[in-house]
Amino acid sequence: MPTTAELLGDRQRILVTGGAGFIGGALVRRLLADTEALVFNLDKLGYASDLASIEMLPQAAERHQLLPVDLTNAEATAAAVQQADPDLVLHLAAESHVDRSIEGPAAFVDSNITGTFNLLQAVRVHCEQLPGKRQERFRFHHISTDEVFGSLGATGRFSETTPYSPRSPYSASKAASDHLVNAWHHTYGLPVVLTNCSNNYGPWQFPEKLIPVVILKAAAGEPIPLYGDGANVRDWLYVEDHVEALLLAATRGRIGESYCVGGAGERTNKQVVEAICTLIDQLRPAGAPHNRLITRVIDRPGHDRRYAIDPTKISNELGWQPRHSFEQGLEATVAWYLDSRPWCDCVRARAGYGGNRIGLMAATQA
Repeated sequence: MPTTAELLGDRQRILVTGGAGFIGGALVRRLLADTEALVFNLDKLGYASDLASIEMLPQAAERHQLLPVDLTNAEATAAAVQQADPDLVLHLAAESHVDRSIEGPAAFVDSNITGTFNLLQAVRVHCEQLPGKRQERFRFHHISTDEVFGSLGATGRFSETTPYSPRSPYSASKAASDHLVNAWHHTYGLPVVLTNCSNNYGPWQFPEKLIPVVILKAAAGEPIPLYGDGANVRDWLYVEDHVEALLLAATRGRIGESYCVGGAGERTNKQVVEAICTLIDQLRPAGAPHNRLITRVIDRPGHDRRYAIDPTKISNELGWQPRHSFEQGLEATVAWYLDSRPWCDCVRARAGYGGNRIGLMAATQA
């Protein structure tokens, strides 16, 4: 695989939206560590944002610039794009937690739909004003989710031709943003690339998603919630592998095309939880067996049964393959969270989130 610097080539001004989030932060770190590019990080600094993983890099002081902007503010978004003057935009900024979208869907409509619209408008103006060579190599990469495709049965996998069938406020808002990006390509000629990824995991993820929640609950000896029968299936993708796919798609992907990115890590939620418990038994044997803490709880409303990705297109066209097996990635992730309790406590306290269950409200609420 080409190096990150080789992939960027002459693109030396990179705008990452949502770069203080989990996947965005991993992408920003890779850009800072492996290239000489200037990285502009547009992030509204919401509850799940954190800059610690970026600011620990010595390169951040000279080549990372935070643009604390909410994409729902069209004027501020346009000014930020003008300031960054990017050769490449990687759009990751989004509200992304399904449980939170059930309780408060309005924030997802605002951020994921209106925010993407505002960014597209600003980037379109920017692209049209770029001089010849810079305009030729400019790209807008929109990062989305496999959840826009809905729920699979026992067989089959999502691909780039799978019809959209979103079933949660989160996935519906992401589906809408995907359609906006495609429309801006076909109507206005904006040079876009899209990717739809499976569930990401790894270090530095805000501890409200399944894997960090289970790790921290098990380590604390608290009940580990398992939704429903635990048989819901997800395709798990290690975040560093995803970053490599994003960089390939953004720079080598065909304009106007979408690419599905999966980790070949299909597991039921029950299998994931049990695997975490086994690892913690090994690393923190004093509390073993941790699987005694697994507690079935009422299922999430509208919980999709199975996701799975067919990554054939990105593999054949761009040569991408995940470097980490699920077992390798999970072991590294569990060890990191066990060694990073102070960070977890800090970000949860700052967000006012104590690890409690959310997302059970069926009624629509702003």
